[in-house]
Amino acid sequence: MEYVDWNQCFIYQCFMNIILGSNSPRRKELLAALGFEFTTLNPDIDESFSDEIPVEKVAEYLAEQKAKALENQLQKDDLLICSDTVVIINNEILGKPTDAQNAFEILRQLSGNTHKVTTGVALKSNNKTTIFSAETIVSFTDLSDEKIRFYIDKFQPFDKAGSYGIQDWIGLIGVKKIEGSYTNVMGLPTCELYEAILNF
Repeated sequence: MEYVDWNQCFIYQCFMNIILGSNSPRRKELLAALGFEFTTLNPDIDESFSDEIPVEKVAEYLAEQKAKALENQLQKDDLLICSDTVVIINNEILGKPTDAQNAFEILRQLSGNTHKVTTGVALKSNNKTTIFSAETIVSFTDLSDEKIRFYIDKFQPFDKAGSYGIQDWIGLIGVKKIEGSYTNVMGLPTCELYEAILNF
């Protein structure tokens, strides 16, 4: 049976250039693992949002704002991918920590509790935009203060929503259950993204 490289068939028939609107190492790793070749641009936006936006829609809103910030740089055959990930607990969004103490407070809040991770994704070309999101439910075991401090000191999770990376040590020892996409918690729902790209 002849092997068909579906990724390359799609790219050469529909788009010449895929652009990831992010400098996140995790998103770069995940998109590369899907088999796509791409370049990157970094959207410079104000990531604040109105309290009137439902918390479940904030990730989609921010992903769309990132795409809009880069749309003027798109050429005819470009496909731009932007995303944003938020951690939600008790209907409150936990952002990136401001410092070690804030990271500690956030992780104490997640310890022994269940929270939701939502990643919004915006796909944009010169004449089309698709926006969607994926949701994962994550349950943490009880984390001692010592474990939390060790994680913060060792892994410096200051660039991560909710102060943790599920692929890090704390995910290995602290996450007891997830419902939904694992890669979504890392910052890019790869299964949903792959289908969205092929159907764009």
